[in-house]
Amino acid sequence: MNQGCLRKLQTATREKLRKLNSLRGRQVQPGEFWDVVVVSAADRSQKESYELQIREKTDRKELPLGVQYKVFSDPPGPKIGNGGSTLYALQQLNDIYGKCLSRLRVILIHAGGFSQRLPSASALGKIFMAFPLGEPIYQMLELKLAMYVDFPSQMKPGVLVTCADDIELYSISEEESVKFDKPGFTALAHPSPLHVGTTHGVFVLDPHKKSSSSEMETTSCLHFLHKPSLNKMRNSGAVCKRQSGSFSVSDEEFVYTDSTYYFDFDTSKSLLNLLKELGPLDCEIDAYGDFLQALGSKATIDYTNNTANVTKEESSLVEIRQKIFHHLKGTLLNVILLNNSKFYHIGTTSEYLFHLTEDVELRAELGLLNSAFSLCETSETLGCCVMYSVLDPSCSVGTGSVVEFSRLGEEASVGSGSIVSGCWVGPGLSVPDGAFMHSLCVNHQDKIRFVTVFFGINDNLKRSVDTPASMDELKLCGVGLSQCLSRWEIKSEALRFSGDASSCNLWNACFFPVCSDQQSSFSVSLKMLQAVLSGSANPLPKDTKLMSMQECLQSKNLEQMLKLRKGLYTDITQRRFSS
Repeated sequence: MNQGCLRKLQTATREKLRKLNSLRGRQVQPGEFWDVVVVSAADRSQKESYELQIREKTDRKELPLGVQYKVFSDPPGPKIGNGGSTLYALQQLNDIYGKCLSRLRVILIHAGGFSQRLPSASALGKIFMAFPLGEPIYQMLELKLAMYVDFPSQMKPGVLVTCADDIELYSISEEESVKFDKPGFTALAHPSPLHVGTTHGVFVLDPHKKSSSSEMETTSCLHFLHKPSLNKMRNSGAVCKRQSGSFSVSDEEFVYTDSTYYFDFDTSKSLLNLLKELGPLDCEIDAYGDFLQALGSKATIDYTNNTANVTKEESSLVEIRQKIFHHLKGTLLNVILLNNSKFYHIGTTSEYLFHLTEDVELRAELGLLNSAFSLCETSETLGCCVMYSVLDPSCSVGTGSVVEFSRLGEEASVGSGSIVSGCWVGPGLSVPDGAFMHSLCVNHQDKIRFVTVFFGINDNLKRSVDTPASMDELKLCGVGLSQCLSRWEIKSEALRFSGDASSCNLWNACFFPVCSDQQSSFSVSLKMLQAVLSGSANPLPKDTKLMSMQECLQSKNLEQMLKLRKGLYTDITQRRFSS
C-alpha cells in the first residue's frame, strides 16, 4: 500500500475515533448511533461477567449513553458456534422487542469462547482487551464501535454481525458512504494476498463488474468460498488482477476477503424461521461459512459435505448445513468493496504482541502509545507497551513486551517479547524473555485466592494427548511436561487434568499453585517458570494446592479482579491529578 493510501487510512481512522470520543459519556440522539449493542457470550457465567463490565463502563461514562447494551449467552449444552449464537441472539431480540425490532439498528459482536490462544483475555473476555489509546483507555468494545461509528446513520433496520478479535480500517472518498440499505445480506470485502484467502472467506464477484480503481464499490457476489485452496480460488474466478493506480494490496494478484456483514430486518425474520426449522442445535454452525456459502447465484450445495475446517464434526452437521442452504438459497449477497482497507486479527499472543509493539502501520493508524493510562516514569519503555499499570521508576520493560493491569516494584524487570497481565511483580523480580504471566483471582474452598498462570508465548494450549502417559508430548516453553514436573518435584502420576479425562493439554493440566495473595502468587509461579527454563530444581512446598487454567476460569472471582483494577484506576488518576 502506497504512502498516500496509508495517510488516507490514518486520517479516516482518526476521524472515526474522534467521533466516538464525542459520543462517549453522553446521551445519543435517535439515529445517531446503534439502537442496540449486543455482545454474545459462551455461557451464563461469561454473560454475567460481560454485563458487570459493561455496567461499570457506562457508570464511568466510557460508552455512549442512551443505548441498549445487551449480553446474550448461548443455551446450555453443546457448542453451537457463532452461527448458532447469531440465531439465538435474534430469538432473544425478538422476545424483548417484538414488532419494534423492525425499526432497530443492531450491532451483534460475537465474543463467546475462552480465548485459549490469548489467555490474558480468557477471564474477562476478548471484547474487553485494552488498547493503548484514548482517555479513558479504549478496550476492544470501544474500538469496534469507533470503526463502525458511521454505519448506523446509513443503515436500514437490521443487524450488523462482527467478531471481537479483529479490527477493520478503511477510507472512502468524502462524497461516499458505506450504506447498508439493500435486501438480503451485505458484506464488507477487503483486498488481500492469496495466502490470506486460504484462511478466510473469499468473494467470487461478477467478472464484468470487477474493478479496483476507486476506494469503494458496491457489487453483487456470485459465490462465497470458505477457506478455499489456491486452486479453488483460481478455478472459481475469485482471483483479481491489480490495476494501475489501484488501492489494493501490492501483489499482482489478490482476492477479496470477508470481515463483517449486515442483513436486513426481513432476512432476520427468515433466520428466525430457520431456527424454528432446525430445532435445538447440537453442533457448531459458522456464521460465515454456513450462512454466506448458501448465498449468491452460483452457490451450490457441495460445501455442506466439506468438514475439513470443522474442529469437532457432529453427525447432524451435514443435515443442518443442507437445511440452511435450502432455506437461504436465493437470498441476495451484496458486497461493499473497501479497496483502501485493512483487516487486523488480534486473537493470539504473537499477534497481540506484534500489533501493540512492532506494527508501525497500525500504531500510526490508531495512534497507539508506548504508555497509556499508566504511572510509568521509566525511560525503559521504548518498543514496548504499558497499559493501565503502575511501575516504579527503576523498572525496565523489554522490547516487544506488553504490561497491562499490573504493578511492578522497585528494580523489577520484564524481558523481551513477554506478556505480563494482572500481576503484582515484587521488587527485584525479573520476568524472562518470551514469557506469558497472568494472575487470576479465584474462589477456592470458600476463600479468595490467587493463581498466576505461566506459559511460553508460543506454547500451544490446545494441543492434546489422549492419556497422561503421553504428557511429555505437551511442551511448556519447549520442555516436555513430565520434565517440568520433575523440576518442581511433582510425580507425573500425581498430575491431575481437569475436565475431559480423554483430553490432556496445557489448558487443563493442574500445575499452577493457589496462593493467598497476588504478590506471592506471582513470585511462586515465576520461580517455577525460571526452573523450567534453567533446568534447575524448584520443589513446591508440600500440600500446595494446584489448579488448571480451565479451573481458574470456572472459579474466577470477577468482582475481586475488577476491584483490583479499580485500585489501579484510583492510584493512577489520583497521582496524575496531584502532579
